[in-house]
Amino acid sequence: MATSVRAAADGTPPPAPPPPPASRKPTPTPARTGWRSRLYRWDLKATPYAFVAPFFLCFAAFGLFPLIYTGWLSLHRVELGGEAEWRGFDNYTGLWDSDFFWNALANTFTIGVISTVPQLLMALGLAHLLNYKLRGRGFFRVAVLAPYATSIAAATLVFAQLFNSDYGLINTVLGWVGFEPVSWESSRWPAQIAISVIVTWRWTGYNALIYLAAMQAVPQDLYEAASLDGASRWRQFISITIPSIRPTILFTIVVSTIGATQLFGEPMLFGGSLGVSGGSGNQFQTLSLLMYEKGWVTGALGQASAIAWVMLLLLLLIGGLRLVAGRVNRRKSGA
Repeated sequence: MATSVRAAADGTPPPAPPPPPASRKPTPTPARTGWRSRLYRWDLKATPYAFVAPFFLCFAAFGLFPLIYTGWLSLHRVELGGEAEWRGFDNYTGLWDSDFFWNALANTFTIGVISTVPQLLMALGLAHLLNYKLRGRGFFRVAVLAPYATSIAAATLVFAQLFNSDYGLINTVLGWVGFEPVSWESSRWPAQIAISVIVTWRWTGYNALIYLAAMQAVPQDLYEAASLDGASRWRQFISITIPSIRPTILFTIVVSTIGATQLFGEPMLFGGSLGVSGGSGNQFQTLSLLMYEKGWVTGALGQASAIAWVMLLLLLLIGGLRLVAGRVNRRKSGA
């Protein structure tokens, strides 16, 4: 009261009353705090692993275990219904001395080359055309993807009828222009060309859409500057588009090469009437077909497993070359 009277006499406002005492919450016990803290830390660390665990469990069951088991089989002599007998690296040395293996490896390489190179070139051209503002551009983008959506069996059976040596449409058209009928199934190069046509037809649109997505990420300022400098569309394509999507082109080359190494459905169905050996003279037998024949037809699971591991080593080699090419590309870009 004396303070209020003194403040009124001096003309200064009286001081504010002290706030009421706040209600204090009871402090949690150390045991409860420690339990919650441990639970929070455990949840923070374990939750990401719980989210990714289903993938690793499926990979271990359907990927890692078959890989290890196949490697174990490749070191044994195993017949269907029989016991495993240790052979060491005899299955691999047997492949080295096998003419069938080298023939299948050569066929895989040639079919891969004559299907991958035209496929990627055509895909690059289609993507360049679809990159322009055309009427019905959405329809054409869906149309080029339709072959990819078609099943391998349906596409191969249709093309097998087209390339039939007796009544196929291809030989009929060749006869109209004065060429002799071609034995597409029994001749080496015609059979490989026919299979490559199937692969090219099925995968060109898929790669074209990948190239199109990469082209649409190229800055338009580059094209506008090139147009002001008088560069034609072809020069813009060569000097701007190709260098800008070079990593994408390298990616499709690697993926297409891997797919060509694992080629199985097209040659098997194309020579369906000739058996699974890849033709009467093994003229289009690939590594996958040879592995299937060794493991399922003859029952030599050890030799089939050795072929599978050789294919894996080839794929790892391709992946290593991709990494080296990527590093060289990055060094050139940095320079």
